[in-house]
Amino acid sequence: MITLVVRDYDEAIAWYTKVLGFSLVSDTPLSDAKRWVVVAPEKGDSRLLLAKADGEIQEASIGNQTGGRVALFLQTDDFAQDYATMMKDGVRFLEEPRHETYGSVAVFEDLYGNKWDLLELK
Repeated sequence: MITLVVRDYDEAIAWYTKVLGFSLVSDTPLSDAKRWVVVAPEKGDSRLLLAKADGEIQEASIGNQTGGRVALFLQTDDFAQDYATMMKDGVRFLEEPRHETYGSVAVFEDLYGNKWDLLELK
């Protein structure tokens, strides 16, 4: 599991579950302002802890947690179908799909602008 800093719990939950099809694993209140929110793709063992930004420094990192590099990798076993579904659902891709020696890939952004690779390995 890794932490992804978000602006708002509910908007992040909605985007990851409705647009990317992730499951909501946990949404537990910890205080009036803090929740333990975990989402996960349907396949695989990875999980995201969605952490609401607390303060100016964290707010400034929303959408740019890796300095503009691809932050996360969403592996698929059906690139063409997932790419088409994501396009239909309004996901913003930054490039056309590429077919590399290692597989098919295209960079997309999440709702905050973090860069992801949609990836199907050969």
